[in-house]
Amino acid sequence: MATCPPYPTHPSGSTGGRGRHPHWWQRRWVRYGALVTLLGLSGLVILALVRRQTGTEGFLVGLGLAVLPVPLLTAAFRWLDRVEPSPWRNLLFAFAWGACAAALIAIVANSFATHWIATATADPSGADTLGATVIAPVVEESAKAAAVLLIFLFRRRDFTGIVDGVVVAGVTATGFAFTENILYLGTAFGTDQLSGGSGIASVTAATFFVRVIMSPFAHPLFTVLTGLGFGAAALSAERQRLRRVLLPPAGLLLAMGMHALWNGSSAFGEFGFFAVYGAFMVPAFGLLTWLAIWTRQRELRTVREELPAYAAAGWLTPAEPFALGSMRARRLAREHAGRHLGRPAARTVAQYEAYATSLAFLRHRGRRGRAGADFVVREQELLNELWRRRETARPALEHAARLTAPPVRMVPPPWPAHGPYGIPGAPQPAYGYPGAPQPLYGTAPAPRPPYGPYQQQPGPPPRPQQPPVPRPGPPPRPRDPHPGGAWQDPPYGPLYNPYR
Repeated sequence: MATCPPYPTHPSGSTGGRGRHPHWWQRRWVRYGALVTLLGLSGLVILALVRRQTGTEGFLVGLGLAVLPVPLLTAAFRWLDRVEPSPWRNLLFAFAWGACAAALIAIVANSFATHWIATATADPSGADTLGATVIAPVVEESAKAAAVLLIFLFRRRDFTGIVDGVVVAGVTATGFAFTENILYLGTAFGTDQLSGGSGIASVTAATFFVRVIMSPFAHPLFTVLTGLGFGAAALSAERQRLRRVLLPPAGLLLAMGMHALWNGSSAFGEFGFFAVYGAFMVPAFGLLTWLAIWTRQRELRTVREELPAYAAAGWLTPAEPFALGSMRARRLAREHAGRHLGRPAARTVAQYEAYATSLAFLRHRGRRGRAGADFVVREQELLNELWRRRETARPALEHAARLTAPPVRMVPPPWPAHGPYGIPGAPQPAYGYPGAPQPLYGTAPAPRPPYGPYQQQPGPPPRPQQPPVPRPGPPPRPRDPHPGGAWQDPPYGPLYNPYR
């Protein structure tokens, strides 16, 4: 008796949703609903706790003052993330986790630990100092690090390097500091009211100056150290398991240490706070700012170095790698598209830039042996997304390249038009799409005319093109750029496989 063949499996190993249905808790809407419910309940509980401690009037005053640094910090992290923007849902989750879940965990755990220390020791007066110096850094940094860990585990495709770790950690800490500032500023306002003052008096003003003016970056600075650990782990290869396991806890320990030093500065004497602020906080802030900006520039250089391979294969025009590797050219391209075609076109260009950047980073990881098993699948997804937006994005990027290109003769990369590039999943010409580069005598795409700063290189006279062959029906989708399979040897030669 004949048996039915098994269902074809997905590259990841699953059955692609056919056959056995997933359990109800594995459905995406169930997970999203549970996460939103958890954050919503945490927000309601933390709102009730803060309002109970500060009063309604103090809560409103603290809320109005605490919200002031939030747009500035969020804009700074978003600017840092402009090369390969993180999805808004990740940043919203990070901020909500810091403001609701992490703040609730910190308030409950710190209160319980301080009360336990006061009742278990012979000197209850030192419970507050010990709790602020030892307990609070451990609890708060662990609660904030949970958001970075969740995105690192469940949104691994969006977490690819140091900048991603810095941005996620910084946004999480911004949300946490927002809730904490409401509590401190509201309590200070209540103290001024009890002392007979009217409006915002001395205690509230001093608290606002210290927490909002002098050190709005304190909590983001601590948690960014944790984000650096996760970002460095994301850059590690699959075979470097020890680094991937040890780097995140190392960053978390550094964050706890700096947080403990900051909280314990008041115990160092009358000027201990200013000494710690000037000797540690300001230099650390400057160093991490420089590191983040340097990493951002390195990402742009990676885009300029990796995308010419796809331009040689016909997926991009020769001007696009330069334009996509310049933030000024990117901005000019979006403005040009929005001015002539409207805001939807500007959003299309922004999406094209984001997909091209992800493609460059994916190829960079493949060349260094850090690509995952889904390298080819992910590469094809990104190429298809670029091809669908090319008609809107290419003219804008070419215009931006003409405006921003340096006055030097640009030499095309010495790579072949297609074939092995020394990495798995080398890009191939987009044969099959209407308007895509077609093979010339079955070897390479036809030469493109020169434009902008890119000059046509001298060479033998071109051969006459073959007349186009009519194709009945709608144009087919692009053929698989890896005909031999994801990690097999295609007909045009062996590819380097880091997993062999």
